[in-house]
Amino acid sequence: MAIETRNPATEEVLERFDPLTDEGIDKALNTAARAFQHFRRTEIADRARWMNNAADILEDEVNEWATLLTTEMGKTLSAAIAEVKKSAQGCRYYATHGEQLLANEPLASNGTNNFVRHLPLGPVLAVMPWNFPFWQVFRFAAPALIAGNVGLLKHASNVPRSALAIQNILERAGFPEGTFQALLIGSNQVQQVLTDSRVRAATLTGSEAAGRAVASRAGHSLKPTVLELGGADPFIVMPSADLSDAVQAAVTGRTINNGQSCIAAKRFIVHRDVYDEFTDRFVAEFEKLNIGDPMLDTTDIGPLAMAQIRDDIDEQVTVSTALGAKKLIGAERIQGQGYFYRPGILAQIPDSAPAYAQEVFGPVAMLFHVSSLDEAIKVGNATPFGLGSAIFTRDQQDIERATDELDAGATFVNQIVSSDPSRPFGGVKASGYGRELYRDGMMAFVNRKTISIR
Repeated sequence: MAIETRNPATEEVLERFDPLTDEGIDKALNTAARAFQHFRRTEIADRARWMNNAADILEDEVNEWATLLTTEMGKTLSAAIAEVKKSAQGCRYYATHGEQLLANEPLASNGTNNFVRHLPLGPVLAVMPWNFPFWQVFRFAAPALIAGNVGLLKHASNVPRSALAIQNILERAGFPEGTFQALLIGSNQVQQVLTDSRVRAATLTGSEAAGRAVASRAGHSLKPTVLELGGADPFIVMPSADLSDAVQAAVTGRTINNGQSCIAAKRFIVHRDVYDEFTDRFVAEFEKLNIGDPMLDTTDIGPLAMAQIRDDIDEQVTVSTALGAKKLIGAERIQGQGYFYRPGILAQIPDSAPAYAQEVFGPVAMLFHVSSLDEAIKVGNATPFGLGSAIFTRDQQDIERATDELDAGATFVNQIVSSDPSRPFGGVKASGYGRELYRDGMMAFVNRKTISIR
């Protein structure tokens, strides 16, 4: 079955690619294995220079790459520009700090020279999603390549142009041939690559089902993995919050990337003392959102990436309202060309409804009324996921309890959850395991080798 790129705003097929054959996969893996034997011996200073070159290319050609992202998965052009710039930031972070992060780690000595050396593992398979086609890949590739690993990218099948573009950027930046390869393969071919002895580790950002499949296969082969899966992030608003800030953050947090972000705020848990005012303001701001052509500066919300994404959200909303959830605004398909879905807010959601605890991967907010912080934390944790969380409050006791008791990989106070190269990123429970970014992202795919010299 051909791999194709389709413009979600027009539904036009832009290009089709034939997936790699078994012979092509074998050739790519041989190339990666040979490239690793050379690349692991290159100087970190050279890798850092090449990574800075990649950042230069991203910044110098930002409009070209942003247009590619918008036409391939539907995010607004302004969001695409921000993603390309963030990818450059990630490259520069590891180019700047890589040598320090990889430095030998001294150990207590009993008359011998003891230390930990950080050595690359080898070819690493990265199974990446479509929602941030550049950033998701660069946040893996930058630390992995600086550490001396080589990358094999299985990108989502609806963003093949992005996959090829990233390989092109890294090759033009100076990374040796075979150091990073985009494998245009289908999901049914991932197991073949993952279980091959030439592949030493894997990382996946995607659905819970995909994570379980990769973890199972990698575990059988005793290969380390990092999984960043879904999220149903709670966004708690307490009486002491600055409501203006909270409402603006809520709108941004729910609609960023057309609502298609694992760490987007999804479940808005509001204390009864401010619930009515917050709700009125929240609805009013959603009414102002402009839906349309993602290439226009005036557009706030573009199309969803695929018809299946739109249809899945519509089913979750339909079932939830049938079970008693109330639509406050929007939350409906927009008829016509393109995969457009009107941003919406649901309230009075019964715990039997899909919208109560499932991840709704689009611009629909779930609103909950609570009477105390205890109840807010309970509702916040009432989901299989545990990726990000946020609380808006000026009460120090609220902050201390929320940061300790919200069961998530991150808690942000008076701000929306975001990823940054200087902070570890990842989740707990069904949101996966392991951490990307910061030092953790570097250490995920190195051999922390103990050295003792007498």
